[in-house]
Amino acid sequence: MITQYSLNELTYEINAAAIEVHRFLGPGLLESMYQKCLQRELQLRGINYHSELIIPLNYKDMNLDSVIRCDFLIEDCIVIETKSVETLMSIHEAQLLTYMQQLQVPKGILYNFNCENLLRKGQKTLVNRLFGQLPAN
Repeated sequence: MITQYSLNELTYEINAAAIEVHRFLGPGLLESMYQKCLQRELQLRGINYHSELIIPLNYKDMNLDSVIRCDFLIEDCIVIETKSVETLMSIHEAQLLTYMQQLQVPKGILYNFNCENLLRKGQKTLVNRLFGQLPAN
């Protein structure tokens, strides 16, 4: 059963994996390089995920041919979006929130690997109403 506590623990593990990738590679590379390395780090840590997951888009009972993909869906409950940009913008958060809504998951993490300190300036965690509906423990 997914709880707020278990999601927070999983977030801690994912953050540790992302920190390891950032520590090893540093800032300034292409987004695709960080994605591949994060994929490997998640494998090494035994964290289940889907990468480059195609997200179905539905508008008023009409399925649209979708070309949107999230970078990672972790344990079917957390969406991860990776960037390597000068500054995270509100559109990046909106993108993550859309993925969370379409996949019906309670939590998402946005990483910008193009920064000096990943957790202080390059990471943003978002939750939606589904997170509030989960039991605490």
